[in-house]
Amino acid sequence: MTDTATEAKHVDSEIGAPLLEVTGLKQHFPIKGGVLRRTVGAVKAVDGVDLTVKRGETLAIVGESGCGKSTTGRAILRLLQPTDGEVVFHHPELGAVNVESADNKTMEQIRPRMQIIFQDPFASLDARMTVGRVIAEPLVINKVLKGQALRDRVAELLTMVGLRPEHASRYPHAFSGGQRQRIGIARAIALDPDLIICDEAVSALDVSVQAQVINLLEDLQDRLHLTYVFISHDLSVVEHISDRVAVMYVGRVVEIGNTEDLFYNPKHPYTEALLSALPQPDPRSRTEIVPLTGDVPSPANPPSGCYFHTRCPYAKDICSTDTPPLQEIAGGNGRKVACHFAEELQLNGAVVPSPEAVPDASSGTAENASDNDTDNDTDTDTSKAAAR
Repeated sequence: MTDTATEAKHVDSEIGAPLLEVTGLKQHFPIKGGVLRRTVGAVKAVDGVDLTVKRGETLAIVGESGCGKSTTGRAILRLLQPTDGEVVFHHPELGAVNVESADNKTMEQIRPRMQIIFQDPFASLDARMTVGRVIAEPLVINKVLKGQALRDRVAELLTMVGLRPEHASRYPHAFSGGQRQRIGIARAIALDPDLIICDEAVSALDVSVQAQVINLLEDLQDRLHLTYVFISHDLSVVEHISDRVAVMYVGRVVEIGNTEDLFYNPKHPYTEALLSALPQPDPRSRTEIVPLTGDVPSPANPPSGCYFHTRCPYAKDICSTDTPPLQEIAGGNGRKVACHFAEELQLNGAVVPSPEAVPDASSGTAENASDNDTDNDTDTDTSKAAAR
């Protein structure tokens, strides 16, 4: 499929309309015990997640390690079979389809539209396959192209991600981490998907390489009209790339809203704590880090009421008994928060850098930065990410 055809195919889709609707998603893993290995409990990795992803946007999912971010992404794609809940994907031909209950024939039509970029660029590529075979694999499995048309498509995909067509004959070990991630991105866009789950797609890369890959993802999104669910623990990256942010804690979404609103005016104490740890470019603008006492609760034995009440500096009696629903707050521009006191608390967000603390992007070194990762074979424009 040519790039022109790819763009034309997406033009008819309404940007901003719901593409993915997740309702009550649960992913529980049974705990076996005793001589008979009976189920004695469950690890509630994802415990009732509600999300709506609009066509053409980037929704970021953030939180501490172990909060259920990656498990949510895999459950959305049905790489894991969810315990409960619905994942409705709006297919251009099939309409609204519940991915979790779809039969195999329906899934064969849906899967090409939903792809994933894995975290580890070293483990996600088969070392025994050439780069060309890696990228061509989804096209071959889905019987999309063959012969010269297949080779041409692989060459086109390599060019789109900033590599050269002749790289198709090499093996993954010949490439650096950033180049391998570009290969993974090429594989993810091979079938012209609508939705891509970016599961910590840049966390294993150096900072300078991260900037290049982020810029590549943004360019591809504009060019191919992609929709991203961007899973990350790096709030600086999330602020740069996302349109909306969902904050997860122990398997639940505690706050979701527009990126700017959430970063500079958080409404949940956990969001405030995460943002307080962000590094600030101006030392005069540093805020006090919000201390969180205690450990993260175990998803196998979460506390009653609000899961965050054991560490929350604002907790009251009701927090330990009643579970706050994720609901829209007044005047929140569509913001949803799971906190009993969301409209009462005055929380501190990320500090807006003063103009004199922000370097002039036009005089910075980002424009002239050498791309050691891509061996001068790829786009080295890092100015967009470096200037933030």
